[in-house]
Amino acid sequence: MQNADNRIIVLDTETTGLEPSQGHRVIEVACVEMVNRSLTGNHLHLYINPDRDSDPEALRIHGLTTEFLSGHPRFEEVAGQIMDYVAGAEVVIHNAAFDKKFLNAELARAGHPAFETLCDKITDSLLYARELHPGKRNSLDALCDRYGISNAHRTLHGALLDSELLAEVWLAMTRGQDALLMNFEEEDSRNEAGVRIEKFDTSGLKVLAASVAEMTEHNAYLDALDKASGGSCVWRRE
Repeated sequence: MQNADNRIIVLDTETTGLEPSQGHRVIEVACVEMVNRSLTGNHLHLYINPDRDSDPEALRIHGLTTEFLSGHPRFEEVAGQIMDYVAGAEVVIHNAAFDKKFLNAELARAGHPAFETLCDKITDSLLYARELHPGKRNSLDALCDRYGISNAHRTLHGALLDSELLAEVWLAMTRGQDALLMNFEEEDSRNEAGVRIEKFDTSGLKVLAASVAEMTEHNAYLDALDKASGGSCVWRRE
């Protein structure tokens, strides 16, 4: 499959426990869409009834009770939405092996093909971060701290919030990729590999103004920062 639009889906799940082979199930799926490295606002967020309780340790992490989840559809009822949403895209997941084994178990139970056959490819942002920052902590919280991305409003692990944070982290980790223009004909200004590196020309980049809805969401985010920091948000001092 070809990812013609450069469409990336950042995905996260929450589960009742650690092992689908022990009967644990997916209870939340969240996907954030980026096209050409821009967030589109076209998110997919689903709560799922697992027909079982979560392990106490898992419940402490995600806070999604059996009572709450019982009012939501089962995986087989929403599998088509997930399959259609990720079709043909690159899917970025932090610790992809964990989410993939759960999604594959759920899809197999519903009679569908494996998750990796539905998308263009799966990229593990945890493995990418470990290569970029060897020997350092590379959890989502650690990466948010490293790249200056606020996660102050994150008290429980929610799939949608984690997907949104990971999307920002992924853009920060990969922001230098488009800044290398390679020219093999010139002899000067080459790196150790013999590749000439030029300054990235930003003149062709589009400037997109925020919509009213985006400004409202941004102001709500600043309100959360104000509350978390005791009313000292630096962006509102001017």
